[in-house]
Amino acid sequence: MHAATKAAKELALSQNRPVFIETMSYRVGHHSTSDDSTRYRSIEEIQKWQKEDNPINRFGSYLEGRGWMNEELANKIADEERINVLESMEKAEQKGPPELSSMFEDVYKEKTRHLEEQEEELLEHVKKYPQHYNSGH
Repeated sequence: MHAATKAAKELALSQNRPVFIETMSYRVGHHSTSDDSTRYRSIEEIQKWQKEDNPINRFGSYLEGRGWMNEELANKIADEERINVLESMEKAEQKGPPELSSMFEDVYKEKTRHLEEQEEELLEHVKKYPQHYNSGH
C-alpha cells in the first residue's frame, strides 16, 4: 500500500492529474471482539478466502520472491513477536479489568441509543447478580 501510494503521489505531482488506487482485501476476522461475522457470512466463505486469496500469504510469497524473507527469518520474527505479545499481555493483565462501560465505547464516537440500552441492561444485570461479576467495577 505504501509503495502504491508513493507511486501515485509521484505520478499525480509529475503529471498534475488525479490518480486512483484500487485495492482489494478481505477481512478474515471479526471487526472487534463484539462482532460475530459468521452472522452475515458463512464459515465456508471465510475459509475459502483464508486458503485461496489470503493477502498475508500473497505478501509473504512476494517477499520470498524478492529474497527479502525466508522461512528461517520468518520463524525468527514470529518468535520475537510472540515474546512481545506475551510481555504485553502480562503488562495489560497487571492493570486489572477495564470498566464495564468500555465495552460499549469501541465503535462509535458517541454511543447510539441501542448501545445505551444494552449498557443499561448489563448494569441492571450486574446489580441483580453481583456474585457473577467480581472485578470490583
